[in-house]
Parts: sequence; C-alpha cells; structure tokens
Amino acid sequence: MELLELMRTRRSIRKYTDAPVSEENITKILQAGMLSATGKGIRPWEFIVVTDKDVLQKMADCRAGSVKMLKEAPCAIVVLGNEDASDVWTEDCSAVMSNMHLMAHALGLGSCWVQGRLRKAEDGRDTEAYVRDILGYPENDKLQAILTIGVPDEEKAPYELSDLPMDKVHYGTY
Repeated sequence: MELLELMRTRRSIRKYTDAPVSEENITKILQAGMLSATGKGIRPWEFIVVTDKDVLQKMADCRAGSVKMLKEAPCAIVVLGNEDASDVWTEDCSAVMSNMHLMAHALGLGSCWVQGRLRKAEDGRDTEAYVRDILGYPENDKLQAILTIGVPDEEKAPYELSDLPMDKVHYGTY
C-alpha cells in the first residue's frame, strides 16, 4: 500500500475483538517505532508491552473519564522517554508513536494513541504516576503515551484528501 494511502485510511480504533495480537506483529510494531527519527540518534525511548488483561484493566483508569479501549485491547505498548538522555525526548517518542500507529494499520490491526504526558488519572494523580505505580518504571523515564492495539471491531471511513484544510498551508510568508 502506498504511504499516503496508508495514512489516509489509518483511523483511531477504540473497539477490538478478543483475538490476541501475535508476537510477530508486536515485534514488527516495535521495530517500526524504533526506526523512527530521533534527535542525534540518541533513541531516548523505552517500551513496556502489556498483554495481561488484569493489568490492562487497572491501566484503564489512568485518565480522568477512563480510557475504555484499554479494557478491550489485547495489547498495549507504553512509550517512555528518558528526560536525562535528550531534551527532545517528547518529540522522539511522538515520532515512535506515529510509526507504530502506521505499522499496526499496515498489519491490519487497529490502534489508538492514549496521551499520558500532562494528563490526570481517574483518582486525580498525574497519569504518569498512576501508570508508574502499576508498571514500576524508573523516575527518570517519563510517560509519553500508550498505544492500544488489537483486531478492529469497528470500521471507520478513510479521510478524504479533498477535505484536508489546505488553507492552513502558507508559501513564502504567512
């Protein structure tokens, strides 16, 4: 599939079947993330792959209002950035998330980006502290986001290129 077509048809999927995500597909998604652009080649990221349903259930309250798709997803990849390693860890980890999103779609899987950084959990704590208490990662690793992954149990229409807001594009000057 052409890259632009892959981007056009990728949508955030929040409903999944009970089918597991294969180890092979998880590995490909992680590899796609690790192939993303990174400032000075530092690669300040760490990943936690979560497939345990009990842990995913606990993680679902990591955001105020709950994040139901964590309860339904057979897999989630937590993306952390080491703030001591790079001053652009947030940008690097965002590139990782985008690559993994696209790879999941290319494999016929659905995915959804659950923002973690600068968010609050259901109990009022920072989402980062909430997830750290469940997964036990070090203090210098900061939560960027969580990517839920699974076999889609919903269909969404692709984006239309003709609907893109081209009026936001400026040439030469604003």
